Amino acid sequence: MREFHFRAEPDLGTGIADFMKAIGTKRKLAFYGELGAGKTTFIKYLCKQLKVLESVVSPTFSIVNEYSTQDNQLIYHIDLYRLETIEDALDIGIEEYLNANGYVFIEWPELIEPLLPADFLAIKIEVGDNEGRKIAIL
Repeated sequence: MREFHFRAEPDLGTGIADFMKAIGTKRKLAFYGELGAGKTTFIKYLCKQLKVLESVVSPTFSIVNEYSTQDNQLIYHIDLYRLETIEDALDIGIEEYLNANGYVFIEWPELIEPLLPADFLAIKIEVGDNEGRKIAIL
């Protein structure tokens, strides 16, 4: 397990490069954390580091947002918070996203854990002291 500690958003921005080095060639990340822990904010910074062309917004209501990077990589940002059953996830085509080329970032992955392939990395985000964040690669 590798941990990163961030105190504020500017600090988060400078630490993303180290996080990207730590995940290496992994492109599939499942983000765990309580409501308000900073999953979406962290993913926004990852997308910025990856040079996403579009504005990155929360997919809470759309469930899936697709982004393109400057070098034509695809990023799927998925938020499963509003889904109630694994069948709901299957109905949105979750298996296609799980097996897609490019980056796949999933918030609230607990619902689909039985479907997650072995190449997914679990990322846990916790609120720490002074509103800082602890981000752990599990």
